[in-house]
Formats: sequence, C-alpha cells, structure tokens
Amino acid sequence: MRMTIVGAGPAGLYLALLMKKADPGHQITIYERNQPDDTFGFGVVFSDETLNQFLAEDAETAQAIRQNFAYWHEIDVVAGGETVRSGGHGFCGLARKKLLHILQERCTAEGVILKFGSEQQDFESLRRDCDLLVGADGINSLVRETWKQTFQPSLDWRRSKFVWLGTTLPLDTFTFIFEANEHGLFQVHAYRFEDGLSTFIVETTEETWQRAGLDKASEADTTAYCETLFAKQLNGHKLLTNRSLWRTFPTIKCERWVHDNVVLIGDAVHTAHFSIGSGTKLAMEDAIALSRALNAGHPSIPAALKAFEDARQTEVSILQHAAQVSLEWFEHTDRYRDFEPIQLALSLLSRSKRITYENLRLRDPGFIGQIDRWFAEKTAKDLGTPAPKTAPPPMFTPFRLRNMTVENRVVVSPMCQYSVEEGLPNDWTLVHLGSRAVGGAGLIITEMTDVAAEARITLGCTGLWNDQQAKAWRRITDFVHGNSKAKIAVQLGHAGRKGATTLPWSGGYDRPLPKGEDWEIVAPSALPYYADSQTPRAMTRADMDAVRDDFVAATRLAISAGFDMIEVHFAHGYLLSTFISPLTNRRTDEYGGSLENRLRFPLEIFDAVRAAWPAERPISVRLSAVDWVPDGLSVADSIEIAKMLKSHGCDLVDVSAGQTTAEAKPQYGRMFQTPFADAIRQEAGIATIAVGAITSADQVNTIVASGRADLCALARPHLADPYFTLHAAADYDWRGTSWPKQYEAGRDQLYQLRRREREEAHTRSGAADSFAKQRARRDEI
Repeated sequence: MRMTIVGAGPAGLYLALLMKKADPGHQITIYERNQPDDTFGFGVVFSDETLNQFLAEDAETAQAIRQNFAYWHEIDVVAGGETVRSGGHGFCGLARKKLLHILQERCTAEGVILKFGSEQQDFESLRRDCDLLVGADGINSLVRETWKQTFQPSLDWRRSKFVWLGTTLPLDTFTFIFEANEHGLFQVHAYRFEDGLSTFIVETTEETWQRAGLDKASEADTTAYCETLFAKQLNGHKLLTNRSLWRTFPTIKCERWVHDNVVLIGDAVHTAHFSIGSGTKLAMEDAIALSRALNAGHPSIPAALKAFEDARQTEVSILQHAAQVSLEWFEHTDRYRDFEPIQLALSLLSRSKRITYENLRLRDPGFIGQIDRWFAEKTAKDLGTPAPKTAPPPMFTPFRLRNMTVENRVVVSPMCQYSVEEGLPNDWTLVHLGSRAVGGAGLIITEMTDVAAEARITLGCTGLWNDQQAKAWRRITDFVHGNSKAKIAVQLGHAGRKGATTLPWSGGYDRPLPKGEDWEIVAPSALPYYADSQTPRAMTRADMDAVRDDFVAATRLAISAGFDMIEVHFAHGYLLSTFISPLTNRRTDEYGGSLENRLRFPLEIFDAVRAAWPAERPISVRLSAVDWVPDGLSVADSIEIAKMLKSHGCDLVDVSAGQTTAEAKPQYGRMFQTPFADAIRQEAGIATIAVGAITSADQVNTIVASGRADLCALARPHLADPYFTLHAAADYDWRGTSWPKQYEAGRDQLYQLRRREREEAHTRSGAADSFAKQRARRDEI
C-alpha cells in the first residue's frame, strides 16, 4: 500500500509505525509543515489503560515511553488554602517533545519516509498519487478543509481562555489549583511530565481574562502575572513558555471521517477538552483503530475505512460527550466558589459522570470516608441537630424544607399510571404509592394530579377537583404516614394542549382521543402538539381566571387530603409550561414576548397556590430547564425563572427538561438532566431535585454529596424495585433507615446476606481487587 500522511504529530507517526510493523512493504510518507522539534505545549497524559494498549501494539515504543514518563496515583485539589487529596487514580506524564522523538526514531527505524518543513497545498494530487491519504494535520487541518463538504465539520469555539505553560515545580500529583484575585477566579491543571518539569495550564473566563488585562499580554506579561497569582503554590519556582499564547478551545466534530481514499484522524476530526483527556491519547487510539481496520482483511480500502469510521465514531462520541460535560464544569467554576474544598474536590472528580462515589470508594476508601463525615456534619449543622456518631452515606442524611423534614434524599418521581376513573384514586394508586413509601424513600410525589376534569391528559388520570377525590387521597396519605416515615406531595397540573389524549397503551403517548370522546383543550396560543393533534383554543383572561381558581380549589382540597407538600407542574409541555416556552407562547399581549411576560401567568398560579397553602408547608415547582431546541428555553432562562420563583416563596425546583415540543432533540445519557439541577441550585440559590436517568444509589450519593442537587428523584428504578432505598441501605450496611415492623425478619436476613457477600468478596480481594481498580481507572484521563 502507498500511504501518504499529512501531519507528523503523534497520530500520524504512530499510524505509520503500526502499518510498517504490520507489513514492511507498505510505502509510507509523512509530510509535516514544521520542524522535528517544533511542538506546542509541554507534557501529555496517559492512563494505565492507554499504556497497556501501547504495550499490546508496539512493545518497543511502550517501553521507551515507560522509561521516560513521570508516574503518579493521586489527584490534589488546592482551594481556599487547603489541599484535598484523592488516591488510586494512576496516570503518567511524558514530555510531548520526547514522545515525538520516540515516535520519529521508531518510524525511521521501520523505514517510514519523514519530510519535515514540507508545506503541502495540492491535496487532490496527493490523494490521486497514493492508495490512502491520511489527514493527521491537527485542529487547523487543511485536509479537512479541502473536502469540508463531505466531512461536514463543526467547530464550537468555547469562551474560556487558557494558556499552556510549564514550570520547574516538581509536582508529585495531578494538581488542580483554584485561586481568585481582584479580577476573578483562575484554575490550573498541572502535572509532572519529567524530572523537574511540570505542565501548568492556566484557565479562566473571558471576562476575568479581560479584566486582568491578559487580552493585551505578551508571553512575558502572562508569565509575570501568573507567577504573582500562584506564588504560594509555585513556592519560588518559575513558569516556562513555549508559544504560550492565550487560546480558546475548539470542540471539533465531523459528520463523516472518510472521503473516497481520504481519512481524518486525531485533532483533524475530533477534539476533547484537556480537562478529561489528552488529545494525544485520542489521536494515538485513532491510529490503533485505523491500523487494525486496514489489517483486518477487509476486501478493499474503502471497506476498511468504513469499518474504522463506524466503530471509532461511536467510541469518540461517548468520550466527547463526557469531555463536553467536563468542559462546561470548568467554564462555570465560579458557581462553586463557596464550596468547601472537600466538596469542590468531589464535584471536580465526578464532573463528567464517569467517576462516581462508589468508583472513588474503590480507589480511595479514606477519601470517601472524609466525604461521608463532612457531609453528615454539615447536614447536622444545617438542621441544628447533633452530628451522628457514625456517618451514613450521603443519600441517608435528612433534608428539611420549612417544617417538613425528609428522612433521606431519595424521591419517588411522579409517574402517571393512567389507571383511575373520573379522576378518583383507587386501590392501584394506594398500592403503587404505599409500597414505595414502605420501601424507604424519603419523599413520594404523586403522578400529575389534575385540577379539573378538562385539565386531564387522559381519562385515566388522577384529579383533585372534588371532595370525593380528596377523601380518596386522604386514605393514601394516611397509609403513608401511618406505615412509613415518608412524606408525600401532590403534583398539581393542567394538561393544556396535551390534554384529551389516549391511554399510552391503547393509542400511544400524546395521541388525540377520537372525536366525540374528547373535550375542548386550551393553551396560551392555538398551536397543536403534533400536526394531527387537536388544536387548542388560545386562552382568554376569563379562562386564566378559571384555571387559577381551579388550582386554588385543588390546593385547599390538598390540605384536607393530608399532603405534606405541593408541587406545581411548570414542565413537559403542559399548560403552564407552554406559557413559559417561546416555542409555544406566541401571544402579543402582556402574557407573551419577554421571559418576564411569559412567566406572568404561571407565577400568578404559583402565588395563588402559595397563598392558599399553609405557610409552614413547602411548595416545589417542576420545571423543564431546556426545550432541547435551539430557539427554545435555555438553562440561562431557567436560572432566571428559578430566581423569580424563589422570590415568590418557592422552596424547591424539581429540574426536568424537554417534552415541551415534538421538535425536541434530547441529549440522553446517565444522569443527563443533573447538570441543569446543578446550575439552577448554584446560580439561583434554591434547593433542587435532580431527575433523569438516575438509576443507582451510587449516583444518588454522587449527586447529593457533590452538591449538584439536594434530592434525587427516580422513576423507572422504583417501578422495578419499590424497595430501592431499603435495599441500598442493606448494600451499605446502614442501619439508620426505617423498616416496617412487619418486615423486620426480612430486613435481618437481607443484611446477613449482604454481609456474607461482602466477606466473600473480601476473601477474593487480591487479584480481583487489583483488576477492579484497574477497570475503575479506565474511565479517566
């Protein structure tokens, strides 16, 4: 094969080496515009997992890397004059220039032709003159630009500014530093890459960068400023430069990676923020994947390229998603300035959702022990109670809103059951909610309970518009209060344009009832949900008055029904949600237009409910934080909404997302809505519930302890296991959770079984524990 590679960075060099090793007959030429020693930055980072990959592909290269790297196990977070250390991670740092020299020497030894100082322009000619042209020419790829109509690149230039510096400070950990001055907050990503030298990346917001005058700074100015700012941490050591200019990070994605006999790899086709991974690691893994595809016996080069693209795109998209979450965390570190250092450390370590409470407990039990003690003591201080002698996992700490205290941080999320008639709760409702209360959850929230018959989603929805329904609900709240320590809230809502639809198992979600079985529906604007949905009537002021009065009447009935809390439904495309979203509110009166105007009627409803509800009992609001549509509601909008809700007496925001319009394109994933709860909690200063693909006690502990939310709502896990919370308590051997006295025999047996399982696991801890720790590290940098 005649292969031409543009770009002699790690991706291009490593690919050439692997291909030559596979078949010395390949004719491989690399063109590089720069000289052999030209490189930006200082060090690169590899995890244990990546090093093992290198060893499997080319032992000689792997050994050369191992002989030159600096290795460490710990991560330090330095903030507020304290250093918090977490162990068990496993990284190595290597000088980027040394890595390039190793790969250059290996390529030369294997017969690869290296042409440095060779600026190529005619890529079409290069493509025609070889069997395979590889674009490994970095972020500003000219190969990608030549066929951009095929590759369809998108470049998202982020707003934060960073500068890549070095230092003579000999760090022995991967170190994150947070330091503020009169201009704002700066953070450092630092690690040793060889004896006596460390990478020192300084990052800050564009606003802070400008206030500091760094937008006009030379390399010398930048160095002087940063040496002063980080003088305490540098301890007399100097900062070093290497084309150390302030930059913004581009997130690069390409729809396609292949054009005829041209393929892109490395930064030319994708980037991942340096806070979660080395671009060098990604690039070299591309080289491994492409080499394997080309040597896998595919019938043709195009077939091999397609196999490479199909497999590698999926892997990279997963990592890029995690990198995006991490990047956004660092873009908003101002949110966490008031965190105590230990919580800041946990928030940082778990920022991408790839590392969790349990994962960290496996790596460093002492660190998680510190977290448990700190969180238990903080909770006790907030409640004005004595700190417990034994600290529970964070999910088992209590939480208070007004006069309501929940026993733990687990919430049974509202789940429509569509199983009643005339809105009247029945035996199914009792068993569904009662079993989950007995199952140990701290707070139960009913399914959306409609404030009028015409406010229902379906004919099977529960309601609270008459005394008979209130009495039926009282039967349920009495059961919950009499047989568990759970608190129970009613979620009050109005379906709006999503009303008068079929039961989901008979016609599908949000499908209109047949004519004659339906009823008139209303919305802020006459816009149907689907093209074939019933078109709602645009509400008049008289309609608004009637809906407000229905909410007030339902609130009063909720008092007699014995509920501990009310949640008002502002989400999911139901009536109040459609007032808030600009996609569904096209009104030109005082209830449309600006966010303040769109929120006017929902706030009027909230104020009326708050006035009718006892002052000592809390109220929450379920909110769709984003519409998942470019011109729809944004997180910034929802932060402003939460601030307004707080000023009106709201105690808690239950943060969901989407379902407001059929055009939504959600970005699903583990705990995918938790970042919205985090943003609202920090910036609006209000308690939040996180919800959305939270499936485990581990995730609950991670979210709560890291300060991303105060409570966690789980829906489907509770459908599968009503005793989710009790089972989690047994898994952690935590005895502080309330069990029904009728179930105490089962409790004792379960704790014995779990203890035996832990003891058996402990006896197998040797090699198995080592393997588990290695596996735990795979998700890291």
